[in-house]
Amino acid sequence: MSTLKGIPVVTAPARSGEKYVTGQGTTAIKDGIKSSGAPTPLPAGRKPSWLRAPMPGGDGFDGVRHTVREHRLATVCEEAKCPNIGECWNAGTATLMLMGEVCTRACRFCAVDTGNPRGWLDVQEPENAARSVRLMGLKYVVLTSVNRDDLEDGGAAHFAACVRAIKRVNPDTAVEALTPDFQGVLADVETVVDSGLEVFAQNVETVRRLTHPVRDPRASYEQTLAVLEHAKRYRPTVLVKTSLMLGLGEADTEVLETMDDLRRVGVDILTLGQYLRPTVNHLTVERFVTPVEFEAYRAQALARGFIECVAGPLVRSSYRAEQALARNNAGLGEGGVARR
Repeated sequence: MSTLKGIPVVTAPARSGEKYVTGQGTTAIKDGIKSSGAPTPLPAGRKPSWLRAPMPGGDGFDGVRHTVREHRLATVCEEAKCPNIGECWNAGTATLMLMGEVCTRACRFCAVDTGNPRGWLDVQEPENAARSVRLMGLKYVVLTSVNRDDLEDGGAAHFAACVRAIKRVNPDTAVEALTPDFQGVLADVETVVDSGLEVFAQNVETVRRLTHPVRDPRASYEQTLAVLEHAKRYRPTVLVKTSLMLGLGEADTEVLETMDDLRRVGVDILTLGQYLRPTVNHLTVERFVTPVEFEAYRAQALARGFIECVAGPLVRSSYRAEQALARNNAGLGEGGVARR
């Protein structure tokens, strides 16, 4: 191990919560949250049966992984330790994460590395993303990104450039952009919405009361609502989408109040999934929501007028995104259990 300005340069994979220096020279914390003196250990025993995802593997999975590596792309599937990576990659779909693997924020639910990239961007990323979508044969691609508060526009122009490049190379591919909140700067929201995408998404993540400590202090419930509302008003033909994690201590009434707030600002599509603690340094799981409860939440959402609510224990915001308009819970069975 060597050092750079006193910070360890880790040649082996960094441990969770450990500070290290990336290949671009960015000081970052592995998995986003620095180790504390006495983290709450992960609970012993097995998770409920409905939370067991198969180990990723198969020809489709290997093919997508090869394409991602070849074109130097980060995927939220890997960085956020998504439990559906095997299912989605074997189906030939993936969510691409733009603007690097280091986020300027440190939300206490998220396992993406935290640091300050100090303006670094891969200028070849738009073309690399477009070629990768073509090679993977995607008809629907979700683009997301780390937060980039170090950039003047939060990365909005780069995000839009990636969408335009994908559309130019893959004119028949639908694009969903799951973006940062751009610190609530609505002109930056417009930059992305004007890029030619079909779906604009920004995740509210949790109910109002739990926004802090769940999310980074620079994020807020009201700020996300304002971003979603502006995207819909600015370009009504674009579908607007958001996501909630359950199991963080929210009450049923708070979930329903959040649904009402989201419909009031014009959100079209809602996804609901179970929060799963990624490391001992992250927030603990307060409860495991049952498949029956997810089905009841979905019914409440549809009754409120959402075009679709994709709900299930292993659902994440981009899960089977191309099926969101099929009005069938994205192909899931009752209670959000995948049909095999």
